[in-house]
Amino acid sequence: MAIRTHAGVDSYLDGLPEWQRDICRDLREIIHDADPEIEETIKRTVQPYFVLQGNVCALLATKDHINLFLYDPTVPDPAGIINQGHGNATGRAIQIYRDDPIDRPALTELLRAIVANNRAGGWRRLQKGS
Repeated sequence: MAIRTHAGVDSYLDGLPEWQRDICRDLREIIHDADPEIEETIKRTVQPYFVLQGNVCALLATKDHINLFLYDPTVPDPAGIINQGHGNATGRAIQIYRDDPIDRPALTELLRAIVANNRAGGWRRLQKGS
């Protein structure tokens, strides 16, 4: 199955400094490896979102790091890679700074859990059912 890329995401990445572009390209690859059915889109005018039956994650470059927003506050994080938004009601984030390693297996597992929840009706619906 071909990866579903979006020209707006390409444009966003092309406008970043090289180190941020490299991180975002790595993240993009991991996201699509987690589930090839994930689609890319642009929301909020320029922000890259990755969706599959709901939001999965989004990228945002800041001055000194990349934020990977994860749109499911319920998925487990046994590797402890989520470093922002603990206790947030709707999502959490991973901040990645220049030269930070990315724990590819742990991130892939998180993304697959979010997708599984989305396919099951979304984390909000799943919480109401428990």
